[in-house]
Amino acid sequence: MKINPEKTQKIGFVALFICIIIALLVLGSIIYFVFSNGITAFSWKFFTDIPRKSMTAGGVGPAIVGTLYLVLGSVLFALPLGVITAIYLCEYSPKNFTLNLIRMSINNLAGVPSVVFGLFGLAVFVKLFGFHVSILSGSLTLGILILPGIISASYEAIIAVPQSTREASYALGATQIQTIKKVVLPTALPGILTGMILAVGRAAGETAPIMFTAVTFYSRSFPSTIFGETMALPYHIYVLMTEGTHPEEQKVIAYGCALILLILVLAVSSLAIYLRQSQRRKYA
Repeated sequence: MKINPEKTQKIGFVALFICIIIALLVLGSIIYFVFSNGITAFSWKFFTDIPRKSMTAGGVGPAIVGTLYLVLGSVLFALPLGVITAIYLCEYSPKNFTLNLIRMSINNLAGVPSVVFGLFGLAVFVKLFGFHVSILSGSLTLGILILPGIISASYEAIIAVPQSTREASYALGATQIQTIKKVVLPTALPGILTGMILAVGRAAGETAPIMFTAVTFYSRSFPSTIFGETMALPYHIYVLMTEGTHPEEQKVIAYGCALILLILVLAVSSLAIYLRQSQRRKYA
């Protein structure tokens, strides 16, 4: 039986189109569900006030600020370390069995459940290092959680830079470190930023790691130091949906928190996408 290539191609395009439509419908349904249930809670007081009346009134200001601190701290810890590790693996490490073993270990580490990272952070940062339950402990734990993803994305971005580009830089008299700094990293930056986008999304939405290392059930003040505990949106949503005696009031606030979390992730992702596109146009 002879297979018609044109018909096969059309069937493939139709299947891809259907998959895209299904994915967009699922994404749109989630966004609509969160938006329609959470927008009613929005007000200036909701963004800036502290929780009141057993978290059935007031706002979620401390949880918003705490989430931003945790995400920013985790990225500041993981991004430089992840990029430097990827540079070493691509540019300096011998291409042998050891490199393949390291890459396999990093990929396996990315699949470890987040609660395991939370227990590790509790044992190491909270107890061993004596940071206690604090923003610092939570940020370092989330940083380790997102580190494998950043390393993998940075590695793939750097390894994709053509070898001819490096050789052209060497031919002009540049050293290896100058080539990495002026040629390789700017070219690989869009891929690195893509990894950062995924890392921010995961760090902002994790509950288990910060449950053991950073967050408190309730706070009447905004976080003022990295050595103090804080509220955070993911854990606050969990608390509102599982605890308390006023489920309807708390449910509205929980959906409002979910919508804020979604907006924060989209805002950070949009900024990273803008920087990525600007970098691509610059080196196109």
